[in-house]
Amino acid sequence: MLARLCLFASVATASATLELTLELTADNWKSEVTDSGKTAFIKFMAPWCGHCKNMKRDWDELAQEYKESDKFLIADVDCTANDAKKLCTDRGVKSFPTLKFFAPGDNGGKDYGGGRKLADLQEFAKSELSPCTVDTLENCSPEQKAALKKYMAMSPAELADKIAVLTKTLRDAEAAHKELLEDLQTQYKVSTDQLEELKVQTTPEIKMLKAALPASYKF
Repeated sequence: MLARLCLFASVATASATLELTLELTADNWKSEVTDSGKTAFIKFMAPWCGHCKNMKRDWDELAQEYKESDKFLIADVDCTANDAKKLCTDRGVKSFPTLKFFAPGDNGGKDYGGGRKLADLQEFAKSELSPCTVDTLENCSPEQKAALKKYMAMSPAELADKIAVLTKTLRDAEAAHKELLEDLQTQYKVSTDQLEELKVQTTPEIKMLKAALPASYKF
């Protein structure tokens, strides 16, 4: 009897854990994410996925930490559910779990590529969901405040201009990198084709030369 009670308690605890994280569907996505004004960290998953099961406990613990927050949302999307499949396909989810970070009002999200252990998730949440900004200085460490000070001395127009310049520099570098990569891929294809052609031309003759060479001959 005692064993049965213990087993029941374990099942009940596990069930409570499973219900811990909010599950998003097509019906509540707009209210919970798009129009909520919250920053969201969302796990797109499938119940059968082994990696999803492995990180569930840590993910649920993270969700518990932000459960009462009016600024941040930690949630799940079951991509196998009929009322959620389109949420996944519309956001390019192709593997599970896929974690995405959504700024307020953002409906597309950005991929999270960090670790999946609780400490990794907490660190990301702390930096992205509780960012250090001029409007949230309470989230800043002394070092962050010191680094932010020189930028706070700049006018909004100066900051915007600086951001535009650096963004353009980065985009130009990315475009140059892409062009270089495409050029290298073209060169590689040309070289591969030339190598294959050379093999076709030389292999039969090499074979005949070896056939004509006495077995006693040593290179």
